[in-house]
Amino acid sequence: MTRYLALLSLLALAITWAVPSSANAIRIKDLVEFDGVRGNDLVGYGLVVGLNGTGDGIRNAPFTEDIMSNILERLGVNITGEQFRPKNVAAVFVTATLPPFARSGSKFDISVSAIGDSKSLLGGTLVMTPLNAADGEIYAVAQGTIIAGGAEAEGDGARVVQGVPTAGVIPAGARVEREIEFDFTKLKTIRLALRDPDFTTAQKIEDAINGSFGRVVARMLDAGTVVLDVGATQARSPAHALGRVENIAVAPERKARVVVDQRSGTIVMGEDVRISRVAVSQGNLTIRIEEQPLVVQPNPFTEGEALVVPRTEANLVEEPGIGLAEVRGGTSLSEVISGLNALGVAPRDMIDILKSIKAAGALHAEFVVR
Repeated sequence: MTRYLALLSLLALAITWAVPSSANAIRIKDLVEFDGVRGNDLVGYGLVVGLNGTGDGIRNAPFTEDIMSNILERLGVNITGEQFRPKNVAAVFVTATLPPFARSGSKFDISVSAIGDSKSLLGGTLVMTPLNAADGEIYAVAQGTIIAGGAEAEGDGARVVQGVPTAGVIPAGARVEREIEFDFTKLKTIRLALRDPDFTTAQKIEDAINGSFGRVVARMLDAGTVVLDVGATQARSPAHALGRVENIAVAPERKARVVVDQRSGTIVMGEDVRISRVAVSQGNLTIRIEEQPLVVQPNPFTEGEALVVPRTEANLVEEPGIGLAEVRGGTSLSEVISGLNALGVAPRDMIDILKSIKAAGALHAEFVVR
């Protein structure tokens, strides 16, 4: 019986370690960036062919003619002195991020964007394009059929464009030709850089890692950095140590933040946003000016010229507002939302109200406008 109770105690302890301490627990790999585990930006300049008459105008984009001439000459086609004006080619920039630990022969996605006056890259094919890093070395080569995210239709008197047909992607369109020299196994310590620096979150990460290993292996340096001692983890390699660390769950602390997008009228509030008791009044003022010019003709069989007499009508209309409404102090996100919805205003007007509440010192959160 005693042995049975001991087994139950061990099982309960194991479950306690396995279940996150909070419903909001997030893996460490989703909260930090690991030192040495990063991508590298690549860029290239290439040529897209096979367009349906939507390519660059050669006279308006002479660089397209230059790159096309260079490609043809490398393929053994001599076009010196020839006059050609194709409409099915376009010069493009190719951008991509070389994934960390990418090995020779592996593939990754690329983005393609027109730089001339091409109208669309739909149906085009990117010709073999080298991709360079900041050091000027070629690390990958890109080629493939472009998937553009837009559509275009044009007639004699109208043109309709949906999305951005002059930009697209090529999934797995680049192949690694040169590997980045970096010996990950030589690292003695690894820094964990928090994506959202916060002292409390960094402290929680330190405690969670040390609790998982049962000894001190991590140390918080500042709000954005936690250092992991690889030797103290007694793991076979830094990769084994990170494989264990990155899946440890931590409940991060978040700043109270309100983010608004003025272009779309989108408002996003964090869970910890609080509003003190405040009174709000809001109304709309509309000014309308109409021009109705009057043409005055001279009498029949008399000399004179027609005159245009300006006639302007101006109206100022003030719509009835919501009066003076009270927004009670919110102790939870749902209460804050209920109080703001009680004002009965449109989302774009709500942005102005939130700005005014912040200016009055009643909105206790970081206010971010995009």
